[in-house]
Amino acid sequence: MLSTKPAESTDGTEDVTSTSSAGGSSGPKAKKASRGKSGAGRHMYAGRITYAVLTIFTIGSLFPLVWTAIAASRNSARLSQTPPPFWFGGNLFKNLEIAWTDANMGQALLNTTIVAGSVTAGTVIFSTLAGFAFAKLRFRFKNLLMVLIIGTMMVPPQLSVVPLYMLIAELSWTDQLQAVILPTLVSAFGVFFMRQYLTGALPSELIEAARVDGANSMRIIWHIVFPAARPAMAVLGMLTFVMSWNDFFWPIIALTQNGNPTVQVALTGLGRGYIPDQSVIMAGALLGTLPLLIAFVLFGKHIVGGIMQGAVKG
Repeated sequence: MLSTKPAESTDGTEDVTSTSSAGGSSGPKAKKASRGKSGAGRHMYAGRITYAVLTIFTIGSLFPLVWTAIAASRNSARLSQTPPPFWFGGNLFKNLEIAWTDANMGQALLNTTIVAGSVTAGTVIFSTLAGFAFAKLRFRFKNLLMVLIIGTMMVPPQLSVVPLYMLIAELSWTDQLQAVILPTLVSAFGVFFMRQYLTGALPSELIEAARVDGANSMRIIWHIVFPAARPAMAVLGMLTFVMSWNDFFWPIIALTQNGNPTVQVALTGLGRGYIPDQSVIMAGALLGTLPLLIAFVLFGKHIVGGIMQGAVKG
């Protein structure tokens, strides 16, 4: 006869090991069964299939970078052979030196750092302020303005090139870094992204309580809005920095390779000539990618921490 009445322990909790049957089910088996159940405080461990899938995706993600380094360490004659090389050669530092000199890479890296840093700071700050206004403030035509901002995301950037270049030429900003920085200080995606985040992450009662305590708008933004929006600001900053660093379409129009080039504009000088040296081009691409990798190594933990903090708060 099966006994279904659990035995009570001294602290008032039920002991699952006391359930017995006529066949004599043992306590260790019940404990082993209880360990397999999921619950709060239990750790989840990945299996072999999970590790295999993660390994495949990791190799696939790292292969373009590794292949760029391999191609940069070879010469064009070896790269044109079949099969292509799959291991490093001895021309890496030579090709890096040629790419650094021919593409004016030092000036290009400095210009790109200035452009990407300025665009990232401006986009994050202005998008956060605009997102807070659309999420928590009340003003006329708010929904209409939000629809117009979202509508600008559907317009191809190629349509605005001619009037934008005419404006830049009228201001005598051609081949100047401000011609690339100012038109991209605010993005419609950033405003929409911050508005969606702050709508749920920032309680309206907290803002009302701050106003009751006598805080002005600047103090509310600095002490309440920015701390609450920090995870989303980290994500938006990371995306904006990468997009600005890799931007090619507008910088190649507004800047020149011999004046104030960014990295992407400078790399176009390596592809000139009757027979372009593919190994030198790969070396220049490697030089342009290394700062992004260094930035992710240095600040990746903080970015992931901000994302996880936002996920926990959500």
